[in-house]
Amino acid sequence: MKPSKDEMKFTLNEVAKSEDLFLSLMSEENVHKALTFHRSFPQYSVTPLAQLNKMAHYLGLKNLFVKDESYRFGLNAFKVLGGSYAMARYIAKQTKRDVCELPYSVLTSEELKEEFGQATFFTATDGNHGRGVAWAANKLHQKAVVRMPMGTTETRKRNIEKEGAEVTIENMNYDDCVRLANEQAMSTKNGVMIQDTAWEGYEEIPGWIMQGYGSLALEADRQMLANGCERPTHIFIQAGVGSLAGAVVGYFANKYKENPPIMVVVESGAADCLYRSAMEKTGKTVNVTGDLDTIMAGLACGEPNTIGWDILRNHAAGFASCPDWMSAKGTRMYGVPLNGDPVIISGESGSVTMGFLASVMMYPRYEDVKDALKLDKTSEVLLISTEGNTDPIRFREVVWDGLYGIRHRGQEFVK
Repeated sequence: MKPSKDEMKFTLNEVAKSEDLFLSLMSEENVHKALTFHRSFPQYSVTPLAQLNKMAHYLGLKNLFVKDESYRFGLNAFKVLGGSYAMARYIAKQTKRDVCELPYSVLTSEELKEEFGQATFFTATDGNHGRGVAWAANKLHQKAVVRMPMGTTETRKRNIEKEGAEVTIENMNYDDCVRLANEQAMSTKNGVMIQDTAWEGYEEIPGWIMQGYGSLALEADRQMLANGCERPTHIFIQAGVGSLAGAVVGYFANKYKENPPIMVVVESGAADCLYRSAMEKTGKTVNVTGDLDTIMAGLACGEPNTIGWDILRNHAAGFASCPDWMSAKGTRMYGVPLNGDPVIISGESGSVTMGFLASVMMYPRYEDVKDALKLDKTSEVLLISTEGNTDPIRFREVVWDGLYGIRHRGQEFVK
């Protein structure tokens, strides 16, 4: 019987292991270098780590921590961490320097402008990545060109245009937009593709982007230690192409080599390329084609990042393919918390891990997943809310109007 699109699908990781050649990208040393770069920006501040004590007790957990990336550089999402660091690494390579020699003050100096000149950074995006690339290009006195897939809202497009980028919405899906942007970068003088997905022949820049994402993992690790958590027992991380997931899983796999957390990758059911790749078990990737129609716009990616996938196949404990209602549930739970817990404004791509965790802990139909992941009253869980209300209209539809509400089926969804 074919599963309903309203059902969550889950598999433990039984994928054949590789030589694990990319794990070192996310070493503590490399991630520390990225965080040092980000700290050089005058706009930098550590994003909050919320501790949801009441929710943890309600769900039957010891601790629940949520890294709130809606505060990142005033851009309402984490993505700028990757694009900005990749730009710096590219400029460092072109000027034959170490990135440690290129803090914000040097990158924006007249001396560097005379030495390096100006590049045009191309990218494809559903919103957050493109806004981050445009913002970083603007701040570093570079150019940005952004291509967006069909279905993109005008709000997301305008947010990128405000940063001075050239932006278009194309009549094609995300992965085809990536190919278009890459072709245009290759045919433009001083054109550079800044994309967080990787393919054969294009792996260096995606690797830098992943290291940039590592900044939030290092911050969260330090914040949990300061809050008395020596090591998270579980991490649930959302994935589009798998760059953030690979970065977070890679960082914690390096940091806690002897006793890593149980780490699970959570995707949209409409764009679950990593889940499908895991189901193959051979290590080969499986692409998802078509419109990739999901409320989780930032996760609507059908072709895995080969670097991220390699890290995940070796270190993720499991993969989940989630229906849109789980994302909407997570958004509502964050926005209307139990009395005493902080409010978190989380967009649809930011909240799916909360919806997944709550569903696994609350609903008897997912008891087998809960048991397989060893979730219980001793568990200390880390989630990352990767975006705020980046599309305010859709956010209100979810929170105010109950868009993608749970369809109650008898007693199936009773805790």
